[in-house]
Amino acid sequence: MALSTIGTNQIASEAVTVPKVTDQVLTNRNLIINGAMTVDQRNSGSAVAAPHNTYTLDRLNVYQSGDAAYSVQQVSDVVPDGFTNSAKIACTTADTNGFGATDYYMLTYNFEYNQIRSLEFGTSSAKQVTLSFYVRSNLTGTFSGALESGDGGRHYVFEYTINSANTFERKSITIPGDTSGTWTGTYNARGMKIRLALALGADYDGTAGTWGTDESYGSTNQTNFVSSTSNVFYISGLQFEEGDTATPFEHEDYATTLRKCKRYYELLDTTVYPTNYSTVSLGNFFWTEQKRVEPTLSVDSNSGGFNLYPEQTSGGYIYKASANFSAILNMRGTSEL
Repeated sequence: MALSTIGTNQIASEAVTVPKVTDQVLTNRNLIINGAMTVDQRNSGSAVAAPHNTYTLDRLNVYQSGDAAYSVQQVSDVVPDGFTNSAKIACTTADTNGFGATDYYMLTYNFEYNQIRSLEFGTSSAKQVTLSFYVRSNLTGTFSGALESGDGGRHYVFEYTINSANTFERKSITIPGDTSGTWTGTYNARGMKIRLALALGADYDGTAGTWGTDESYGSTNQTNFVSSTSNVFYISGLQFEEGDTATPFEHEDYATTLRKCKRYYELLDTTVYPTNYSTVSLGNFFWTEQKRVEPTLSVDSNSGGFNLYPEQTSGGYIYKASANFSAILNMRGTSEL
């Protein structure tokens, strides 16, 4: 029997099923790098003290001001939905001198402007965004945070609740696009920040649910994480995406995440040997990923006392004004925001 051609006008429109969002193949939704906490180039899973403005796990920055202290560590954990790691924040020194109005303790994620420009913040076309993550703590109650413009001029405060102690819960916060403020800039400069508060003084807390110009990193209802050295806070599955719905977390393979992280920080896990040019010694090195900007250099071992020159975003050289055959071990470059 001959096959006949079926025209589109022969198919009833009600017979066509539109797949749900969760059934589609969605890629490159998550604007956060290393949200699953799988990459830790700096510390390889060791707990580290977290002074002000310090990166710990890749892309995870900590801010603090006050008498308390805490550590951050990549840990293996049983988290729902296939995660293998989380970031553990542990209070190591409680605030016993009275929590001050100017004290703050928080986690921060910094975006390049080129990552968030499609959200069109600062225009009438600003898009809604949704932040989601898994969190666990011995504390229950209200926690908070803020979405902030790169220049710090605009803040949207949000809240979420930890309902059950020592249990991973997924949280989802939808934020309206900001049609005001300055959200433009150099493509590789800081364009946006996510703040996740751990404890806040009165000068930095605000009211949840609106955009404003006050320097608010969270809400007035924020739980005080630094009240006791028994307090711990775990987070994983950080996802930030366009739209009003938290879609399933976008897992990616370790190699892909590592490559993205190396734009901002790279451990060049090798030895750089110099060449002896009779009166000077010179050695070249090349990054495996081009950096955001020319990086700041450090090394694990430099027994020859070489000077370090980043030169450009793709590599650099070591130099000493005398003949020297010592080598550099583990070059590190940081180009963080």
